[in-house]
Amino acid sequence: MTATRTPSYYTASIRSESNYPVLQGAVAVDVAIIGAGFTGIATAVELAERGLKVAVLEANKVGWGASGRNGGQVTGSLSGDGAMRTQLQDQVGVDAEDFIWHLRWRGHEIIQSRVAKYGIDCDLKHGHLHAAFQPSHMAELQAGRDEAVARGMGEDVALLDKDQVHAMLGTPLYEGALHNKRNMHLHPLNLCLGEARAAASLGALIFENSPVLDIVHGAHPALVTAQGRVNAKSVLLAGDAYHKLEQGQLGGQMFPATGGIVTTAPLTPAQVNTINPHDLAVYDTRFVLDYYRLTADKRLLFGGGANYSGKESRDIAAELRPAIERTFPALKGIAIDYQWSCIMGIVVNRVPMLGKLSSNVYYCQGYSGHGVATTHIMGEIMAQAITGSMEKFDTFARFQHVRVPAGDLLGNPLLAVGMWYYQLLEKLR
Repeated sequence: MTATRTPSYYTASIRSESNYPVLQGAVAVDVAIIGAGFTGIATAVELAERGLKVAVLEANKVGWGASGRNGGQVTGSLSGDGAMRTQLQDQVGVDAEDFIWHLRWRGHEIIQSRVAKYGIDCDLKHGHLHAAFQPSHMAELQAGRDEAVARGMGEDVALLDKDQVHAMLGTPLYEGALHNKRNMHLHPLNLCLGEARAAASLGALIFENSPVLDIVHGAHPALVTAQGRVNAKSVLLAGDAYHKLEQGQLGGQMFPATGGIVTTAPLTPAQVNTINPHDLAVYDTRFVLDYYRLTADKRLLFGGGANYSGKESRDIAAELRPAIERTFPALKGIAIDYQWSCIMGIVVNRVPMLGKLSSNVYYCQGYSGHGVATTHIMGEIMAQAITGSMEKFDTFARFQHVRVPAGDLLGNPLLAVGMWYYQLLEKLR
């Protein structure tokens, strides 16, 4: 059965749709990758650039999951940085602050370089606001600005007061913001598809509609599908929340959460000038936040909240319309043309999970809603590990993760309770 894409704005504005074959018969490669989202495709590009023969197996289509459905913001907000910092203190020879700072911005460098190198048309733009929802949140933004200045990013960041934010956005909501010129926003599905074309141009084999049924471990690992087999020297499992493979080792550590996104009808020039004349991407400082930006054709793309039950919402537009109209009163009654959901892999401590299932079978997953930049960093780290440079991989592999017993039954209810707790704390900070 051929997979179809979710009817999102991104699907409707694909520059060039993918049309890779179903795997049939046996092929032999250096590295076999499960999953053609950002992690799998980014790793494939890195490996192919190093001269390795790569095959990528996707159950649906390239960028079918969260990689092609997210908010399209490329920011230095790193999932799980607090837990990383705590655990890195115990790793001899690792400077926690330097390690985390590098991770915040390496993804930006990779994406910009790759877009330029391969001519990927993905509406890449710069400019972002991290907006304070309460006066007490300004201290967090001030700390972020101070660190950026100390690290040589002073020309890229500015702390804005309430009046300055209102001069940039037509909303009454925010008490201030951190303006970051290095952060970016883009069309994530077109980026993923463009990177897949880049990988293919370098000799990578990509197979769509080819779900992996089994991973064969041993000296000569392999991936088995209904109609074929890929024999390899190394395997990478990069399916995130969209697979149930290797649950004996991976189960109970990552859980699906669903985020909703909508796009409005195209805005008039007057509406654009009223709500977001500088074409900035925005998210706020709450634990459960809203995020938004303008698309290339001047629609408002708006996402918010998260459903931690593991179930998808039935009417995303109805759920998000009040938030849109509260944020931008000038858009009251605006038509919503597209609505869709995005399943994210949530790790309890929010630190991405990298490791080995056996000596030559790797896994990489769990970005907890911060995946666009982080997946590209992880693609570089996984390619380095597979080709023999283990330092960064080993650092991540040593991070400890929480495993929930009977994860399928208890994991999402516990996540929901945890987010309720954080929302309660929201009122106190």
